[in-house]
Amino acid sequence: MAEQPDGLISIQDFVRWGASRFNAAGLHFGHGTDNALDEAALLVLSALHLEPNVPAHFRDCRLTPAERVCVCDLIERRIVERMPAAYLIGRAWFAGLEFRVNEHVLVPRSPIAELVEVGFDPWIDADRIARVLDLCCGSGCIGIAAAVYLPDADVDLVDISPDALTIARENIARHRVGDRVQVFESDLFTALGAQRYDVIVSNPPYVAQAEFDTLPAEYHNEPALGLLAGDDGLDIVLRILDEAAAHLHERGILVVEVGNALPALEARLPDVPFTWIEFERGGEGVFLLTREQLLEYQPLIEQALYS
Repeated sequence: MAEQPDGLISIQDFVRWGASRFNAAGLHFGHGTDNALDEAALLVLSALHLEPNVPAHFRDCRLTPAERVCVCDLIERRIVERMPAAYLIGRAWFAGLEFRVNEHVLVPRSPIAELVEVGFDPWIDADRIARVLDLCCGSGCIGIAAAVYLPDADVDLVDISPDALTIARENIARHRVGDRVQVFESDLFTALGAQRYDVIVSNPPYVAQAEFDTLPAEYHNEPALGLLAGDDGLDIVLRILDEAAAHLHERGILVVEVGNALPALEARLPDVPFTWIEFERGGEGVFLLTREQLLEYQPLIEQALYS
């Protein structure tokens, strides 16, 4: 049991104290919040079974002795274990929706959420989207959010990890989209046969080994399977580029996040006209290619993949 500090009474007292402790401990933030104060508020409110958007006047409410124990224990775990807060509370938010998460899936944080919220506009007419594939789906957050925001679309979720797909199924049930969302355990497109889609979207592993070795401890508590992708971070991305056209309908689009592997990808494929999407809420390293572009530059992609 964590030691309880004297003099702390209200919710806001514990939020301030938690933030101070997080800053003193040098924690890294990047799994849903980007600063110590927001991280502390998330954990304190979760320990009290309150939502993050609790009315401001609730912050002056006093904690019971039992609640103080729960709050202090959660804050202590965040410091000692360096576990992302989302794992400690078992949930995260993506595209305005709540998702179940644990240590078998990455914590949802992709800027692709913005694209999902607007139905992939202006890159494709939402009325034309009948089928969506979320490749390397993890918790299923991208594909399930797409099913929510595109209520007429069917969505397939694919991941190689059976543990990740267990969480994805829980999230399908949570959002009641099981009539339109299917799950496939597959190494990329292997189990999909000849199925085709209007949109293929993926947040695959794209972290290079050298970068992974220098990441803060919080990232090392996420599944390496969802992060690591070879010496330059492109092992999975190049395979997706090579195989995606065969699974896209005419005028279909491929959207892939590559994060910090962006320079490496452009260096490997300097003549491929990637469209790099700009996001209002921040984030970069997400490209878009059409099926026609993938077919046109297939020889260059294959050369990069097998060189």
